[in-house]
Amino acid sequence: MKPQASPFADPAARPIDPAKFRDPLVTAKGEPRAHVSLDRLDTLWLNTGTLCNLACASCYIESSPTNDALVYLSLAEAEVFLDEAERLGTREIGFTGGEPFMNRDAVAMIRSALLRGFEVLVLTNAMRPMRRFEEQLKALPRERLTMRVSLDHHTPAVHQAERGAGSWAKAVDGLKWLHDNGFRIAVAGRQLARESKAEAQAGYDRLFAELGIAVGGLVIFPAMDAAADVPEITEACWGITGVSPSSLMCASSRMVVKRKGAERPVVVACTLLPYDDQFALGETLQEASRKIMLNHPHCARFCVLGGASCSG
Repeated sequence: MKPQASPFADPAARPIDPAKFRDPLVTAKGEPRAHVSLDRLDTLWLNTGTLCNLACASCYIESSPTNDALVYLSLAEAEVFLDEAERLGTREIGFTGGEPFMNRDAVAMIRSALLRGFEVLVLTNAMRPMRRFEEQLKALPRERLTMRVSLDHHTPAVHQAERGAGSWAKAVDGLKWLHDNGFRIAVAGRQLARESKAEAQAGYDRLFAELGIAVGGLVIFPAMDAAADVPEITEACWGITGVSPSSLMCASSRMVVKRKGAERPVVVACTLLPYDDQFALGETLQEASRKIMLNHPHCARFCVLGGASCSG
């Protein structure tokens, strides 16, 4: 059963102004909208499909046991993009979903990326879908593989308010299994609306010490409420915020998705925007190299003002 409300929602947030994010070239105030050019394709994300064993309260991609808006990517389809990424000198391949291990080709795709020499990052909730592949996972080369487990908070109550009853123990058990079997692990977490990043960091540090596990990396993401108001990003904002366009995800990454009913996969601007047609860039990585207009609330909230990146 999907939780009714996310514990990460800010009840004081104003609803977004409907005049915003309508024109890709200018903001609601008529100012030139900021854009980002692809500097390099450092990370290629492969979305394995939106099906997931969980239905979280505020999943940005709306993954669930029934949402197949993005269908399973096959090994053959993935390898076309892995070949192109290899020619382009891409460093890292990321696997995301949904839950990647709902896709039966997940381990084969991970292996293919590793054998090509890429660094590989796999995002997982570490629950039953992953555990079905224990023996296959243990057989993978580990030197360039990182498994990043989603723990939405450092407390069981908040994590389960977001992900459902019983999800904490299963996720922690999967995290321990990865640690005990020698995988390089990282954790993706979030901070509450009234919790500082430093407080969240300290909470996770205490948790890892209590669990007796070594975590190689922790990323703490900002809230992702697309209905809450956020400023539009103009060209002038780069100087005001001190943020460099080259630090944003769309300056160094793209994601491959296969939409339901489509004959072939397409490349989209980033992991956060798989459904919006204005961010669908073509069927090859070369076609997807054009600049991105920051015409979505996530561009402002997550990337520019939140300073976050899915690669972490």
